Amino acid sequence: MLDKSIPYIGLYMKRPAGTPVAAYPLADGYSFALYNDGDEASWARIETSVLEFDSEFAALMYFKEKFLPDLGELRKRCLFIETGEGRKVATATAWWHFINGERRPWLHWVSVDPEHQGLGLGRALTAKVTELMIELDGDADFFLHTQTWSHRAINIYISNGYQPTGEKALYKDSQSNCKKAMKLLKARGLVKT
Repeated sequence: MLDKSIPYIGLYMKRPAGTPVAAYPLADGYSFALYNDGDEASWARIETSVLEFDSEFAALMYFKEKFLPDLGELRKRCLFIETGEGRKVATATAWWHFINGERRPWLHWVSVDPEHQGLGLGRALTAKVTELMIELDGDADFFLHTQTWSHRAINIYISNGYQPTGEKALYKDSQSNCKKAMKLLKARGLVKT
C-alpha cells in the first residue's frame, strides 16, 4: 500500500537494455495469468486496495480509457497473479509511452493486494513482466514511474535491475525530482541501494 506519511515526490526508474532478469520464483499456490475479458474488475479492485484510486469505479474508468481501446495488446501485456482458486491478487502491465515521438516500453501499475503482500509476489511479478516486455518489445531500455509513497515497490524494482533515473527526456523535472526523492528515502532508511 502507499505510505502517505511521507512527502510525495514522483520519480522515474530505468532498467537498461541487457540487464539480466532476476529469478524470483512465485510462491506456492499462486500462478500467472494474462488478461481475459472481464478482468478489468479485478484490476480495479487490486489497484483500489493499494490506494492508487479512491474507488473501484474510478479505477475501472481509468482502465477502460487507457487500456481497453488496445484490447489486442492488453491481452498480451496485462499480467495477473492469481490464487489456486482463481482470485486475482496482483497485477502489472507491460505497456508503453511515446517519448519524442518514439514508442518506448514502460512498466505500469505494479500492485499486490495487501492481504497477499510479504510473500515475494511483487518481486516475482516484476521479474515476470520484465521478461514479458523483453519478449514483446526486445531487450530495450525499460522505464517506470513511481513515487516516494511506493518506497517498498522501489526496493522491489531495484532488486529487478531498475534504477532511479533523472533523464531529461522523460520529464522536464525528472532529474531534480529523482535526486530529491532518493535523498528523502535514503535519509529515512526506506530504500536499499
